[in-house]
Amino acid sequence: METLEKLIGPDDGTADWWQLCIRAALLFVLGLVMLRIAGRRTFARATPLDIVVALILGSNLSRMMTGRAQFLGGLAATLTLVVIHRLAALATLRSPMLARLLKSSPDVLVRDGQVDERAMARHGLSQADLAAGLRLEQLDDLAKVKLATFEGGGRISVVRREPG
Repeated sequence: METLEKLIGPDDGTADWWQLCIRAALLFVLGLVMLRIAGRRTFARATPLDIVVALILGSNLSRMMTGRAQFLGGLAATLTLVVIHRLAALATLRSPMLARLLKSSPDVLVRDGQVDERAMARHGLSQADLAAGLRLEQLDDLAKVKLATFEGGGRISVVRREPG
């Protein structure tokens, strides 16, 4: 324990510059390990749960890096959070009820070129937001849209109408 404190400095914000550099390097490696444990979906398909975990992870790591939080205690708490997140993600695969609780459900915004204004309002989306989502799919005309869905991760997915 004493060796670790000499290496990374005290947890009271008075670590030397070189100790902060060692903290940063250690936390970089440990952060990568934790992200591997959490899985790629933490950033790939961000649900509200994923976003909260990512924010807390970043906050905890930055506080430990600057010596404003206990290094080992903060690391243990952060790793616990990552493991709980991973277990919750795995549990949603087995429990539809838990999946509904922790994940957002997709919602149809456009069907056969007709906008569902109630769905748009439910998600706080404007016509400009919808137009931006369609442009990302290289579409500029609602008549060409068979289905546009607001996905759980906040993305708008689009199925084009068949020509003709």
